[in-house]
Amino acid sequence: MANEDDRTVQGGTPDGQVTGVPARGTIDSGHDDPIGRPGLHHWRESTITRPGLDDRGSVFFAAIEMTRMPMILTDPNEPDNPIAFANKAFLDLTGYEEEEVLGRNCRFLQGAQTDRNAVAELRDAVAERQSIAIELLNYRRDGSPFWNAVFIGPVYDTSGKLLYFFASQLDVTRRRNTEQSYRQAQKMESIGQLTAGLAHDFNNLLQVVNGNLDLLAAVTDSERAKRYVAAAQSAAERGAKLTRQLLAFARKTRLEPRPVDLSHLITEFSDVMESSINKRVDLHLSLRRGLPHVVIDPDQLEMALLNIVNNARDAMPDGGVVTVSTLPLKLDEAEARELTAGDYVMLEIRDEGAGMPAEVLERAVEPFFTTKGVGQGTGLGLAMATGFVRQSGGRLDIDSEPGKGTSVRMIFPTARATLTAAEKDKPEATPAAPAPPSGYVDHVLIVEDNEEVLAIASEILTSAGYRVTTAGSGEQGLKTFEAVHTTDHIDLLFTDLVMPGGMNGLMLADAVIDRDPTVSVLLTTGYNEELVVNGPRKRATDVLSKPYRRSELLDRVRQALNRRGSGGPRRQRSDFGAAEA
Repeated sequence: MANEDDRTVQGGTPDGQVTGVPARGTIDSGHDDPIGRPGLHHWRESTITRPGLDDRGSVFFAAIEMTRMPMILTDPNEPDNPIAFANKAFLDLTGYEEEEVLGRNCRFLQGAQTDRNAVAELRDAVAERQSIAIELLNYRRDGSPFWNAVFIGPVYDTSGKLLYFFASQLDVTRRRNTEQSYRQAQKMESIGQLTAGLAHDFNNLLQVVNGNLDLLAAVTDSERAKRYVAAAQSAAERGAKLTRQLLAFARKTRLEPRPVDLSHLITEFSDVMESSINKRVDLHLSLRRGLPHVVIDPDQLEMALLNIVNNARDAMPDGGVVTVSTLPLKLDEAEARELTAGDYVMLEIRDEGAGMPAEVLERAVEPFFTTKGVGQGTGLGLAMATGFVRQSGGRLDIDSEPGKGTSVRMIFPTARATLTAAEKDKPEATPAAPAPPSGYVDHVLIVEDNEEVLAIASEILTSAGYRVTTAGSGEQGLKTFEAVHTTDHIDLLFTDLVMPGGMNGLMLADAVIDRDPTVSVLLTTGYNEELVVNGPRKRATDVLSKPYRRSELLDRVRQALNRRGSGGPRRQRSDFGAAEA
């Protein structure tokens, strides 16, 4: 029972039949309190003058039975502190009937995953006649779990004898799941930032390797040396593919989306899927015709789909059926979750494999997490697919139970919704540069903060006959342009996108074009953060992804120079714009 200091502030009925000690925030557990704010006025213990439960004719009893808040009373004067009263909401919450709960201790709601430390904390509070607010994982009659926000407080008579314990419950499963999803999202975002940064640095290393191998291949006559170079180039290409998957997971890939009929795309891709699965696994297509188009990058979709189909194949070593289906989907506010309510198209891949236990399912989309043997998978397939779907404005859901197979669903917004959200202005037209005189050697300004990558790019372009000027940062690049351009015309700015300091490649390109719109611009990057975040630009932007081959660089430089500034002929950006997450 509360001490006298605690009881100096109390409330009660006007006639004094019931008094109580206000909680005054003493049992609040923090941000997750069910009422969403400090509990100041509700009682943490009470004293009554009419202890029986027989008088049930008052409006207060009617209120107890009408409320949707589950409530019970237990009798600590009986062995094992059994339930003496349970309102109708408690029966609705647990699925039990009244005769099945009266006379029983509340522990029948506990189960295998109930936290024993929390149970011990609750038991100690009851033994000490203290109020407590705690959250427990409980189980309904049908075995389904739910998170229960429990408040327990003692009820005394006027002589100070403990008569009952009052307990209220609240199902907070949805809030707990939302919090868990939020924590997982934060974790994945942190991993994504780390992954993208590593991929950026790794792409620069691959650029140096690839560039030197290209230069070596051009001057090597020995067949044995050429085989060694080819093997090294193949390994570098595999490394580049890995970084593309990492960037897809981190949602830093620069997508090239266009309106696509998903069912038609999958039909055309079915031969590739068929060839990737073994003869013991059958591929079944259930594709809805006439679906609304979705705005996605088809190549990225095919890569994601193939990874998921291969996972389904590996989940059925003894054979089975992989079903790939499409269908329209309309999400309301409750179903949309992090998406916007509206029309979507769903792509589902379902297998008949062993399924995943909860602890594996929780980590399924983490990068490098895999249950396959060594050398049988990178653990990036689902991570890459998740990043791609989110970057395309959709959501990836996974349902799986041991013994019941796995279902992976990719949900994409329809093209009409994407068009409304992503439509942008047309690129600004600027005057084209006059044709250079006969015998003129084009002048390229290369801006790159990595000295090794800068040296490789300079060597490739110089060996191809271009005049080259270099700079190591955006600020230095602009100063160099201003100092050189008036006397030795610069025809092309070839700049890295992400550079330290106050000026990145986009800012440098804008500054150069503001000074002379006839200068062509080619950006390069191994990490498309700026382009992904900012979306389509008003000025058309050409980007060469790292690591690039010598032939790719020379081809893209020639294309850019042939346009002679952004006013030259070029492909116009799609009216649909880029898909936005």
